[in-house]
Order: sequence, then structure tokens, then C-alpha cells
Amino acid sequence: MKKSIKTTLLLICTTVLTHCMSPSNPCDPMQNLGIGPIEKLDLQPVNTNIAAEGQKIYDQLCRVCHNEIRQMEGPAHWGIMNRRTPEWIMNMMLNPKEMSQKDPIAKILAERVNGVEMADMNLSEDEARKILEYFRTLQ
Repeated sequence: MKKSIKTTLLLICTTVLTHCMSPSNPCDPMQNLGIGPIEKLDLQPVNTNIAAEGQKIYDQLCRVCHNEIRQMEGPAHWGIMNRRTPEWIMNMMLNPKEMSQKDPIAKILAERVNGVEMADMNLSEDEARKILEYFRTLQ
């Protein structure tokens, strides 16, 4: 059992490194803005009222596949602002199908869950921005 887990982790690490280190397909997670309508965000200090609204939306629409602390069908969100750009996060929420097909990081994330792409929840930019504000509180 332990050997299987080690082999799986080694395979994932090798895939990530090979995929991300290719000069034709860079995927620095803190430089990648994703694919979608969000090109640049100017974040101000966290607005706790907007974050609370974002948590409500997250609880209603996202919690079935995601958890703040541990991986479920989708990745955990605790500390996500330290792993991805805000633009990438919003583009993933707003444009999950194209992101899963074309974005190198999103493709790797889908591979981790047997090719399952994130569901399109048809969020508005305002709703995605509120969820992003909630994510900013998960540090």
C-alpha cells in the first residue's frame, strides 16, 4: 500500500515537473492568470462583508466538491491565494471548461481526479469575486 502511494506521488511530481518545466508550456502558478475574462485584479484590503457573502455562495455551490482544508473531488482552498493568482482563481470559476482543457495547471489538477473537470456553476463575475474575497480569509 505504501509503495503504491509513493509510486503515485512520484508519478504526479514527475508529470508536474515535466509539464511545467517545458519552455513551450510554462506554468508558474504565481504568474499564470488563466484563460477567461479576468485579466487584471487590483485587490484592496479584505472586505469581511463581501467575504461573508462569498462564503454563503461557496457553501451553496462549491462545498459539494470542495473543502477548505482537505482535497475532495476538487482541491482544498485553504491558502489558495499563496498558490494561485487571483485572476487564475476567478477565471477557473468563470471559465472552468476551457481552463481544464487549455490551462497547464488546470489540466494537471483535472488529471489528479481522473480527468474530472470542474463543473460550470454559471457564476457571475460578482459572485466569483465574492468567493475570491472569502478565499482571501483562508490563510
